[in-house]
Amino acid sequence: MKERPQPRAIALLPLLLFLLIFLGSGTYYSLIGTEFAFYQIKAPVAILPAIVLAILLAREGLNRSLDTFIAGIGNSNIITMVLVFFLAGAFATVTDAIGGVTATVNMGLSFIPPAFVLPGLFLIAAFISTAMGTSMGTIGAVAPVALGFAEATGISVPAAMGAVIGGAMAGDNLSIISDTTIAATRTQGVAMRDKFKLNLLIALPAAALTLILLFILGDTATAPALADYQFMLVLPYLAVLVLALSGLNVFAVLMVGIVLSGFTGMFLGEDYSVASWGNDIYSGFEGMLEIAVLSMFIGGLSAVMKREGGLAWLRQSIQNITAKLGQAGRRNGEAAIAALVSLANLFVANNTVAIIVSGSVARDLAGHYNVDRRRSASLLDIFSCVVQGLIPYGAQILLAGSLAGVSPLILAGQVHYCWLLGAVAIVAIIAGFPRPRGEVVEEAGEIG
Repeated sequence: MKERPQPRAIALLPLLLFLLIFLGSGTYYSLIGTEFAFYQIKAPVAILPAIVLAILLAREGLNRSLDTFIAGIGNSNIITMVLVFFLAGAFATVTDAIGGVTATVNMGLSFIPPAFVLPGLFLIAAFISTAMGTSMGTIGAVAPVALGFAEATGISVPAAMGAVIGGAMAGDNLSIISDTTIAATRTQGVAMRDKFKLNLLIALPAAALTLILLFILGDTATAPALADYQFMLVLPYLAVLVLALSGLNVFAVLMVGIVLSGFTGMFLGEDYSVASWGNDIYSGFEGMLEIAVLSMFIGGLSAVMKREGGLAWLRQSIQNITAKLGQAGRRNGEAAIAALVSLANLFVANNTVAIIVSGSVARDLAGHYNVDRRRSASLLDIFSCVVQGLIPYGAQILLAGSLAGVSPLILAGQVHYCWLLGAVAIVAIIAGFPRPRGEVVEEAGEIG
């Protein structure tokens, strides 16, 4: 039987140290007027003292703690993210080198009025993410085009990236093939369709408000002079979008995009060769190195904190607080579930892992406070989506920031959908809307 870690609040201290160094140094350099303030001390370097502190605080020996750290780096979720980073970087670099980004932007501007660029980016990202079941692949595919639209129309680059991240998180949250949906429904033992219905009724108002806000923000865009474009250069992007909407695996989608872009560049450009293509692919890998290393370090650090009882302390604290509330009603139970998964996500920086870590406690809370388990599954997914889309050290913001060259902290303030989704979800908890109908349909295969 697997040994449960003893709860320890001090085990969470290393991540707090990382945030203090990363956010504190960026804020300091911003105040003194330094350009690229949040890049003066690179995040992978800022997290090193936190890793050392985690090892020093560990009750296990050095070797076992390092084994735990390395196992965390090798977690399948972390490796998946890193691979998406590299393939997205390669696709963005190759398509930009052959002129595909410029051609796609010019074609898009010939159809889309500048004021509709931001809402359009949000909707495109939401549709693709819903079909693919992954926000990461969506950001990797759409962010380069969003950057081109922003530069052509004078729209703020962070606003364009925020629209893409928001749409990607919206689709990931709703998609029935998303790993967060699977984790939320399985931990609560409910059917995916029931969770989807409740989720949709909360997500739709947030999405509608986001579209209105993005339209207002995009109304300041200037109409650029229309330029000619070669349709052939747009084909790799169109192929990626079609394949993504078909539900093809994200790795296959990005690989097809890289291959099509390379062949298109060699077919249309006299100077573009196999060597050029290979160099561009590698340049794309290099551009993703910083966030790949940071993601691996965060994965390892999270594993150590979990093994040392940090997450167990978090769960115990929520349970103790709710126990003091007694039979106070549904609102307290739902608020506790939302707080539990939100705090877990802050410390593990992965929404799927946060749901799995919180799942069993959330189910207990749902039973204790008479919360319908379809509601608890919906709240788990929604609040993990909100936090994951806003933390500046989360994979989604790191990927978009790296592709656009924008500070992660600035991007966090531009993901309007996640802020609005959180607000609507809080109102839904207070109002008790939407109310599930019928009996809970049990879903086999509980996890968590």
